[in-house]
Amino acid sequence: MMKKKVHLVLGSGGARGIAHIGVIEQLEKEGFEIVEVIGCSMGAVVGGIYCAGQLSEYKEWLFTLTKKRVFELLDFTFTGQGFVKGERLFSKHMEVTGPQHIEDFKIPFTAVATDMKHNEEVYFKEGDLFKALRASVSIPGIFTPVVYDGKVLVDGGVLNPLPINLVNKQDDAIVVAVDINSRTIIEELLLKRNEKEVHKPSWFENLLPNSIKELARSEPKEDEPEKESFNLFELMESTFSFTQDQLTKVMIEYHQPDILVRIPRNTCDTFEFHKARDLVNVGERAYKHAMQEYKTKLGH
Repeated sequence: MMKKKVHLVLGSGGARGIAHIGVIEQLEKEGFEIVEVIGCSMGAVVGGIYCAGQLSEYKEWLFTLTKKRVFELLDFTFTGQGFVKGERLFSKHMEVTGPQHIEDFKIPFTAVATDMKHNEEVYFKEGDLFKALRASVSIPGIFTPVVYDGKVLVDGGVLNPLPINLVNKQDDAIVVAVDINSRTIIEELLLKRNEKEVHKPSWFENLLPNSIKELARSEPKEDEPEKESFNLFELMESTFSFTQDQLTKVMIEYHQPDILVRIPRNTCDTFEFHKARDLVNVGERAYKHAMQEYKTKLGH
C-alpha cells in the first residue's frame, strides 16, 4: 500500500512556482500528510505560505493579478546591486497572510538562500517568514540582496535550486520533489501560445531603461567574432538557467526522490504571475503524470 506521509521539496523558477500550489492541492486531495516542506526561491514562498496555513488566501490573491498589477508591484531602484527592491511585493504578501514566524508552524519548514559574501547556503528554519522569503527569491542582478546578520543573501537557486539533500526523512514517508525548470517537454502541460507571435522580449528585457536595451542589443564589433551568438539578455538568462540545470541534475542523481514532478521551463517566463490560474492547472497535471509513473513503477 502506498505510503501516506510526504516530505515535499519545492524548487526555484519564478512564476512557474505557482504550479507548486497545484501539486500541494493534489497531494492533500489524495489524502497525503505533508510532514516537511523545503523550498527555494518561489518554492520557498509557496511552501512557507502553505505551512503558515494561508495558501488558499494567497492563491486567490494571485488569481487577481494582471500584467499591469504585476508591474505595479515592482519597485524599481536601479542600483549597482539590482533594480527591484522587493519591499512593495512582500508588503503585499504580508497584507495577504499577516506576520508569520517559521517556528510557529505545525509543519517543519526550511527556506534556502545563498550568502554571496561567504559563498554558502543559508537555511531559514525559524524567525520572520517574510525576511526568509525575501532573501530566498533575490535573483542576482534583478532583486537587491538582503543584508542580514553579516551575510549578503540572494536567491537560493544560485547554489541549490532543488534542495532534496536537506530532507530529514522519516521511515514511513516518501519524498516528492517539484522541479520547475525541467527540460522534459510534456505537450499537454504547456500553456497555449500565440503561433502568430513574433519575437517576445524576455521578462527582464521589458523592465530595463531604453539606453541599456539599445546597448545590450547592439551588434558585436568586427574584431569580436566570438560574441556573435549572444547578446547581454541572452547571456544573463542562459547563464543562470544552465547553472540551475546542472545543479538540479546532480541533486536528483545523488538524492533521488520517490516522485519527481517536472514542470517544463518554457511553461512561462519568470515574471508572468498573471498566468496564475493556468499555472496551478499545470501543477495539477504534472503531479498526476508523475504519480502515474510512480504507481506504474510500483506495479499498481
